[in-house]
Amino acid sequence: EHKAIKRPTPTEQSTHTSKMKFSLLTLATVLISADALLSNPVSSKAGVAKDVDRAYVTRDIKTPDPVPVEGQQAALELMKTGRLYRYNVKAGEDSVVSLCEEEIAKYTGFDYCVALNSCGSALMLLLKTTGLEHGQKVLSNAFTFGAVPSAIEHAGGKAVYVESNMDHVISVADLEKKLIANPDCNHVLISHMRGKVADMTAIKNLCDEHGAVLLEDCAHSLGVRWGDKHTGHMGKACAVSSQSYKMINSGEGGFLLTNDAEIAAQTAVIAGAYEGLAGKHKMVPGPEAFGTKPVDLPNYSIRMSNLAAAVVRPQIKTLDERIEKYNNRYYALVEKLEAAVGDHIIMPQLTPGVTQMVHDSVQINLKPKFTEEMIQEFLDECIAHGLPVELFGHKSNARNFVNWGFAPAEDPLPETADMLSRAVDCRMPLMWDDEDFDDMANVLIESMQVVLAKHNVE
Repeated sequence: EHKAIKRPTPTEQSTHTSKMKFSLLTLATVLISADALLSNPVSSKAGVAKDVDRAYVTRDIKTPDPVPVEGQQAALELMKTGRLYRYNVKAGEDSVVSLCEEEIAKYTGFDYCVALNSCGSALMLLLKTTGLEHGQKVLSNAFTFGAVPSAIEHAGGKAVYVESNMDHVISVADLEKKLIANPDCNHVLISHMRGKVADMTAIKNLCDEHGAVLLEDCAHSLGVRWGDKHTGHMGKACAVSSQSYKMINSGEGGFLLTNDAEIAAQTAVIAGAYEGLAGKHKMVPGPEAFGTKPVDLPNYSIRMSNLAAAVVRPQIKTLDERIEKYNNRYYALVEKLEAAVGDHIIMPQLTPGVTQMVHDSVQINLKPKFTEEMIQEFLDECIAHGLPVELFGHKSNARNFVNWGFAPAEDPLPETADMLSRAVDCRMPLMWDDEDFDDMANVLIESMQVVLAKHNVE
């Protein structure tokens, strides 16, 4: 059973906020330069100094969720047998991958599931198994990770980008415009970037109206629910990730999920179920769905290994518990940010229809009062105090569409470009302690206040 996670009440939040607030007026009176504020400055790049009176993050922002002991033991026992290949099981036995597919399908509510070596492979197969032909257009978010246009290119398609808005989701209005302007486009691949979901009912209606196949990239939205179902059910099929920074961690890995028997059968064969190996799957249709597919379709050998599946399985059991912990911490962090610097930021809002969100990271839109110079100074202040915060629009960020030289945007994307230029991103590692998120909030707030005071901006 999946229950919506409710935002905690203010009385349930930490009281640390009061310890760190200091007024912009006070800062402005003492601030001649960034160093002038600091009582014990230590030189650092970009002219930012470390101060013992300022909050400082001491934990690693790249800390992934650990593999549970159960998964560690299962992986060790598996390595003792040497049976890492998913099809190296005796007749009548189920491989670890098959059991993992069954559990992922049950959690997400799908009939069929095929485990793969990466979510990128799953995205590519979403397109290939739904009839994408070489050179055909695929409409997708202008704001997503570079793996999405890469998968479109891998499948032989041509990416056409749709604007994304300040809530970090695809613009339904621009999607309609692009569908009208591209009547030869038969595929729409929606990416739920950072778990944020657009109006999927409206998107499904547009795809149906224009005869386009709707597919969902759920790499970031495992555990996120739209209405009474897990994300991915509005489309014909979806892809889930188990890359290290996702909700389930196998280093690399992915799953293609669908209720369509034809898509599932094609996926299993192309992934590597040659000859009669599809019979060793649990979560694919029966032999009647395969026919001559093992002869007609290529074998890309992009299966998930038993070793990866072994470390994923125990993590599925704790998803809801971890989601609740992530969300409680997120809402506490946001409350502190809004109380201290709410006049200077805009938090992305959830789309009505999202009944459960997974906040394993925080995104903040800096208001237009922040110039390009001020944004960079804010980032420098954060990193100088132990908190690497990323700007989506940075010239080297793989989530910035200008960096997709292999699949460049042919039309201007001003709405997305404006959002990316002011949207900052920070992970919220599960293994941190609650006190570490107090430090995170303080670093974000203090860094913002320092920059605003330096530039005399209210």
